[in-house]
Amino acid sequence: MGSITSLDESLPLVDQNASINHPKTHSRDVHILSLAFLLVFSAYGAVQNLESTVNDEGDLGTISLGILYVSFMVFSFFASLFVRKLGSKNALLLGTTGYWLFTAANMMPNWYTMVPASVYMGFCASIIWVGQGTYLTSTARSHARDCNLHEGTVIGNFNGEFWGIYATHQVIGNLLALFLLKDGKEGDTSGSGTKLLFFVFLCILTLGCILMCFLHTRDSALEDQPKNSSINCFAYVVSIAKTVIKPLFDIRILLIIPLFAYSGLQQAFVWAEFTKKIVKPALGESGIGGSMAIYGAADAICSLVAGRLTSSVSSVTWIIVGGSSAHAIVLLWILLKYSTSSGFLGMLYPLLMAAALGVGDGVMMTQINALLGMLFKHDMEGAFAQLKVWQSLSIAVIFFLTPYISLHMMAVIMLTALCISLSTFFILTQKVVKTL
Repeated sequence: MGSITSLDESLPLVDQNASINHPKTHSRDVHILSLAFLLVFSAYGAVQNLESTVNDEGDLGTISLGILYVSFMVFSFFASLFVRKLGSKNALLLGTTGYWLFTAANMMPNWYTMVPASVYMGFCASIIWVGQGTYLTSTARSHARDCNLHEGTVIGNFNGEFWGIYATHQVIGNLLALFLLKDGKEGDTSGSGTKLLFFVFLCILTLGCILMCFLHTRDSALEDQPKNSSINCFAYVVSIAKTVIKPLFDIRILLIIPLFAYSGLQQAFVWAEFTKKIVKPALGESGIGGSMAIYGAADAICSLVAGRLTSSVSSVTWIIVGGSSAHAIVLLWILLKYSTSSGFLGMLYPLLMAAALGVGDGVMMTQINALLGMLFKHDMEGAFAQLKVWQSLSIAVIFFLTPYISLHMMAVIMLTALCISLSTFFILTQKVVKTL
């Protein structure tokens, strides 16, 4: 009787594991993850784009974003350890609270609300993005295993779906901001339109947080951890040191770090330089939302297409070359020929640039994440943490330097960074191909 009871008690566990490993469950989790990030970043993305305009007194908005990305960078060194301890799903849930608090702080913007919210959000951003990369890659591998599919192709498809849906946050959030602020005065933080906008964003963020709860738990890393929770201080320090330093001894990480940094530079360029020094002079502040919506639409379409075309390191290579070419054309255009003009062409040029920059960003985000999933199977958290460290560092640098450098100097910096990142990336892909 004792053996029968034991067998009966084990049945629910078997059924639960079977349901989690069902192919439809993997696809469902990707859909939920993508939609939850769409909701969260439809709100936060628009808040970030408006930050320097709405909170312009004393440069509160710009400085808050700089502090946020410095915090993001620092906590990214330890993010993989937090994600391993929490589990990827719990890290995603905790991460959303930072975006909610930062948006709420904009309801009463001052140094006492924005600075603490920025620091906390930097922590939350680090764990939510490491958790996202780990969760999505783990789901893709499970789906490939259970369906007997090529792992690289599934990783590419899942990343394409996620980043394609995620990128549409620029369309939704900016159009929503454009609609709710169209009758208000720019920079008026006490206006009813601004207050209503942030309240709507908080509601959207809440829905995104709730949706995260419906993800299945995929905490394989936790299962490998010792059950004893009493970890001494020395062991904790050693664990952090391994998490932070060990990936830097991997030549593959060192060769891809310039591409990590460039992916952050190009995002900060759009947020801090492109909207302020190209879109605003040509289209006015009211045109920022529309141009960023076009940027987001191009980003989303390109992410979906690039994800579908991804199957191996070789396909990642030529897709990144294509996306980088779009960025190079825009940067050379700015450096050699572009000047603000009136008329139809004066309005068209910034929109074309926005579309090309969106194409490049869609390529960068899908392919870098897919590449990490293919190359770093045994340390996904560490690899994705390194990505966020270097991305956030480069973004923070741009936010702090943008008041002191010209648009042309920024174009030179971007082109130089692009050439260096592509050179080291080509060396990486050649090394990988030789080992296959």
